[in-house]
Amino acid sequence: MTGQANGTWPQGVGRRVLAEVDSTNAEAARIAGDLRGPEWILALSQTAARGRRGRSWANPAGNFAATLVMRPTESPDQVALRSFVASLALFDAFVDATGRPQGFTLKWPNDVLLNGGKLAGILLESAGTAQGLSFFSIGIGVNLADAPAQDAVEEGALRPVSLLSETGVRIAPEDFLDLLAPAYARYEAQFTTYGFAPIREAWLARAAKLGEVITARTTRERITGTFETVDAAGNLVLTTPDARHAIPAAEVFF
Repeated sequence: MTGQANGTWPQGVGRRVLAEVDSTNAEAARIAGDLRGPEWILALSQTAARGRRGRSWANPAGNFAATLVMRPTESPDQVALRSFVASLALFDAFVDATGRPQGFTLKWPNDVLLNGGKLAGILLESAGTAQGLSFFSIGIGVNLADAPAQDAVEEGALRPVSLLSETGVRIAPEDFLDLLAPAYARYEAQFTTYGFAPIREAWLARAAKLGEVITARTTRERITGTFETVDAAGNLVLTTPDARHAIPAAEVFF
């Protein structure tokens, strides 16, 4: 099942390619009020790219930086589950680009790994209230052509890798978007029709370190335990000798 074989650009979804922008998530916030439907924003260059928790994100030429912005109708907790939708779409796009599934895994909550190194990250942002969101954006960064040096990432983080260095496959950002957008649309249709259950099942089938001991660091504590599952709310579930922990947000270390 490939994006190329299963269809062209998804109907009703916008496509905006910018030569340069501060960040695609910032651009998403600027245009959200005028949206008539979901829209992908791809930047060939970002001047102020950022990752989770406000960290900077390296974006050399040839790498992928894009944001899908939408105006969802579900509650914020349900909307946030689209991080799993995006992870699955990325997995399929990588398989389409390389012709093989080997080596790709999904790391809770928002990363895609290749041969154990970090290949892609997802950044969710939104605006609104607990009663509803005015917009929601899924920012995606992929090391297509180049990866940061190990000393450029925080201590304990996984080594950064690129698609080119690990597989020998070179793909332009625009061409990768043409694989990712249809893949996302397929999983989005599944999510809106059947809910999170099939998305969760598919994600767990591709999960990194499932059944193994990992460490989750929250703002208050570090928990080391066996990665048992992801529950129906998207929480990471770790089991320790004395308890079973459902963790809604954390940094995960292997």
